[in-house]
Parts: sequence; C-alpha cells; structure tokens
Amino acid sequence: MVLKLYGSSTSTCTRRVGALMYEKKIPFEFVQVDVGHGEHKSPAYMEKQPFGQVPYLDDDGFILYESRAICRYLEDKFSIKGPKLIPTDPKNKAIFEQAASVEFSNFDPYASKAVAEKIFKPYRGLTPDQVVFDNLIVELGKRLDVYDVILSKQKYTAGDVRKEFSVVDIFHLPYGWLLETAGSRIMYDEKRPNVVRWWKDITSRASWQAVKDGVVGIKA
Repeated sequence: MVLKLYGSSTSTCTRRVGALMYEKKIPFEFVQVDVGHGEHKSPAYMEKQPFGQVPYLDDDGFILYESRAICRYLEDKFSIKGPKLIPTDPKNKAIFEQAASVEFSNFDPYASKAVAEKIFKPYRGLTPDQVVFDNLIVELGKRLDVYDVILSKQKYTAGDVRKEFSVVDIFHLPYGWLLETAGSRIMYDEKRPNVVRWWKDITSRASWQAVKDGVVGIKA
C-alpha cells in the first residue's frame, strides 16, 4: 500500500517531510488538509493527530505525526533506497544526534518564531511586532555565528565524521527558507560565508526545489 501524507501542501512541517521523500524518491500519495477551513481541528482528523497539526503519515494503518519523527521513520524504513540520510555507526550516529539537537534548540526556536511573527500572524488577522521579530533575528544571528565556525570545518551540519547531506540539513529548510519572505536575508549574510555556502547548497537540491512551493505526491 502506498504511503499517504496528510498535510497542507505549503506548511513548513509538511514540506520538511516532503523534502525527505523526494530526496529518497519514496512514492507517496499526498492528501491535502484544508487548514484554512479548520479541517485539521475536526474530530476525524484529531483522531489521527490529537494536537490538530499537520502533517501526519499513514503507512498502511500505522499513523505517525511530528515531522522530525516521520523523517527518521522513513529513513529507517527505506534505508537502502536513495541516499543514506542518517548514519548507523555509533559515533557517527552520536554526532548526527548532536547536530539534530542543535537544530532543535539553537535554530528552530528563533527561525520559527520569527516566521510566525511576520507571516503567520498576519494570516490569522493579527498585527506583527517588528521589535519582537528583530530581536529574534539578532538571537538567531548569534547562533549562526557558531554555525559558521562549525561549517568552516565540515560541509554539512551532521559532523566532520559524516561529510554527506543528512536529515539534519533537511530539518533546517522550511523555516530557514521563509526567513527571507519574512523580511530577513540572514541566511545570505556574507559575514558568515560558511553558512551562506551551506545554505545555497542545501536549498538548491532538487528535493527542496520540488517542494519549496508546495508538496505533491510521487507516483509509484
């Protein structure tokens, strides 16, 4: 049975999963959830995703939500298909998990809140606070200064022992991509040349280009 991904085609977390599926060329059916009309808060939807968020994955009745968990699951299930995006050697895996923790703790909290302030608030009819946005960008910049040092020693985020593109790089894409739309070109700031090099690399990949404007399924 083909995998089914339920989500909003342009949502950040849906695109995170979509990018991984395109990177590994995993066939799937995409089922559009009408977030604008509150379908994600309906009782039927919340039976599958109790927080009323997108996306969730249906693998022949096995239901999984949270985009990072879905990405890890798909890499494990399809480990021999396409590029290997999570290492299995204990030391390499530890470095990978370290990088994943860095993204979750030092990138996402600032990038996602900045995007929410300038893009999601107006969508909900609320007024964005420029001061809040600017402060978040400043704090993100402090973390990206450290990224630049790390990326001066390695090509991608998952460690010097693993010189290949990984799931951690995918994790950064959705909110990092929307920062420019929100009003900040922080990911292209030449005072952090290694961040710029890395960011241009991962955003130019065919998998991200396939989903950056919206997720569609892949036929088997």
